[in-house]
Amino acid sequence: MLPEKQQLHKYVITEGHSKTLGATIEKDGVNFAVWCPAASIIELLLFKDIDDCEPDIITLASPLFRSTYYWHVKVKGIKAGQIYAWRIKEALRTYKFAQSHVELGKVLLDPYGKRVLFPKAYRRFQTDDPQENLKISAKSAVVDLDDYDWELDVSPRHPLNRTIIYEMHVKGFTAHQSSNLPPQLRGTYRGLIEKIPYLVDLGITAVEFLPIFQYDSDDALPGKKNYWGYCPMAFFAPHEAYAQDKSLMGPLNEFRDLVKALHRNGIEVILDVVYNHTSEGDQNGPVYCFKGFDKQSYYIIDGHGNYGNYSGCGNTFNANNSVVRNLIIDSLIFWKEEMHIDGFRFDLASILSRDEQGRPIANAPTLLDIDINPRLADTKIIAEPWDAGGLYQVGNIAGSKWREWNGKFRDTVRAFMRGDPGNIKDFVTKLLGSPDIYNEKIIDPQKSVNFITCHDGFTLWDLVAYSHKHNEANGENGRDGCNNNYSANYGVEGESDDTGLNELRLRQAKNMMALTLISLGTSMITMGDEVLRTQRGNNNAYCQDNDTSYMNWNFTEHQLEMHNFTRRLIHYRTIRTKHRSRNNGPQIKMLDSVLRSTKLQWHGVKPYQPDWSDHSHSIGLIYYWGTYNVFTYIFVNAYWQDLEVELPPVPGYVNRHWYRLIDTSLPAPNEIKSFLTNDKHSAGEIMKIKARSIVMMISSAF
Repeated sequence: MLPEKQQLHKYVITEGHSKTLGATIEKDGVNFAVWCPAASIIELLLFKDIDDCEPDIITLASPLFRSTYYWHVKVKGIKAGQIYAWRIKEALRTYKFAQSHVELGKVLLDPYGKRVLFPKAYRRFQTDDPQENLKISAKSAVVDLDDYDWELDVSPRHPLNRTIIYEMHVKGFTAHQSSNLPPQLRGTYRGLIEKIPYLVDLGITAVEFLPIFQYDSDDALPGKKNYWGYCPMAFFAPHEAYAQDKSLMGPLNEFRDLVKALHRNGIEVILDVVYNHTSEGDQNGPVYCFKGFDKQSYYIIDGHGNYGNYSGCGNTFNANNSVVRNLIIDSLIFWKEEMHIDGFRFDLASILSRDEQGRPIANAPTLLDIDINPRLADTKIIAEPWDAGGLYQVGNIAGSKWREWNGKFRDTVRAFMRGDPGNIKDFVTKLLGSPDIYNEKIIDPQKSVNFITCHDGFTLWDLVAYSHKHNEANGENGRDGCNNNYSANYGVEGESDDTGLNELRLRQAKNMMALTLISLGTSMITMGDEVLRTQRGNNNAYCQDNDTSYMNWNFTEHQLEMHNFTRRLIHYRTIRTKHRSRNNGPQIKMLDSVLRSTKLQWHGVKPYQPDWSDHSHSIGLIYYWGTYNVFTYIFVNAYWQDLEVELPPVPGYVNRHWYRLIDTSLPAPNEIKSFLTNDKHSAGEIMKIKARSIVMMISSAF
């Protein structure tokens, strides 16, 4: 009979359990559990501090500490703050190819660790010297997740048709000195709290943070830093560098403070999550964690030991392996329940539909598990439905709950507004929620997340100021970044002092912002587009942890004009009528709800004569909201000349007038007007609609 407990050095240990993976605080100690089927002897390393190179070692070899594929031990008397790591001492001889599964002698992070610490001597690559690795390796730390007061925090839970997503970088939003924050707050979770009023005033209902999982900023070319964070080391730990408070619970609780503050202001939190690859790179990359425990299970690897690279980042997470699938689900649940996250955007989500050999599969288990998991039922889940291996799944992500970044919306609107021929029919379908893509799914029009820009590519201003990318600062000799951006400089590459040129660029920026916000679907805008933020033509600023990527808060007159336009457009996206419901509350109808539930009427420069030819650059439509007898007329002129347009009659009425609500050609602040405007126009009137502009008119009984 095996002993109930062992005395090892100063520690009392018992067998523990594998019910919860990671380090779990219990009544009289901490339970440690990890999955590692190919190990025959595994070591738990306990450090006195992060720079300790002589840890206490608890060696686990007895079956007492193993339940099939899991190793576990309970260490009595230790508590939150204990720094630890794992190390494989011997591989299991009876396990097929065990030696090729594990890495011996490496100091390994806990795959379920909630806090990552870095020693002063930290280096990205470990060595073959176990003693040296103790000095240079990152370690995990035990945390008490209950040590926080959520103060009755409640998610705003906005419906998708009332959601305006703001994609942003936690550091980049406040890191610039113009943010007027104290230096110690710039670029931190706490600093972002100070800028929440800006988001509220703009009308944002959800922020989408670029990755905040702990990542390795050294995962970049020599001399560069990885700024975006699409290189995770740990799927349960917040990034320490974004916390002002670097204490044990600092990053966790400071991030929780941010979530709580956003919720208090009616803003949801969506995380950009990277479950498609890690920072460990390919077969020549470093070993932090997953490679050490079982590289053949955690990664897609061929029979020659080569790593599949469907992510474009050196490796591909083996998402449909059962153990990896469980880790992904557990990570999502952790962020949902312990950190109160409202939704997730999945980077390169198509990788999650590849099997263990990298082949695309229908009804991928991981995607479906995320879709139906009851503990994630009230979260928003958004896919980036493609990967770097050429798998493009816009409209085809498995599961009914998934929403998708609609890359075809982005490209079609960019091309049409640039004046490219042959796009009129595609443009119209994108305006109406992309029924050509989603077919029967259009009953849920928010399947499409409509956006013109995101972190990856040109900013909105650069889209109208540069015809070509300018990524020289990245040090990759122009090999990085997309070459087909559907951008235009309209005469001069980059910044210009030409007043007329800048007015045209501003108008085009307004046009594309307007189309993002009035099209059927869920709208997303990118940090700084509302103030024409520029990256000076860099369309892949992943390694630009500097002013290139930061939000500059010293706004010019043009930037303030764009900000005011965007803010009013977001607020006018909701049509508020004077009618009252039975409970005497205001009746609210979203523009996309109107488009979904109405019959459409198409027009050209002449009523009822839309031009569907390939050389067409303009289109008009009328839609009707029957409940309150409201008609809306939109005319989009992407042509490079003014058009004389005969206004169509209000359907079913002889003497009813149109009132101009939006005209992107008018000088500020007249480009958006009140619903009670006196800018009245009659059917049959000839209106000159300026080149490259959008007009929106309304006719209502109230």
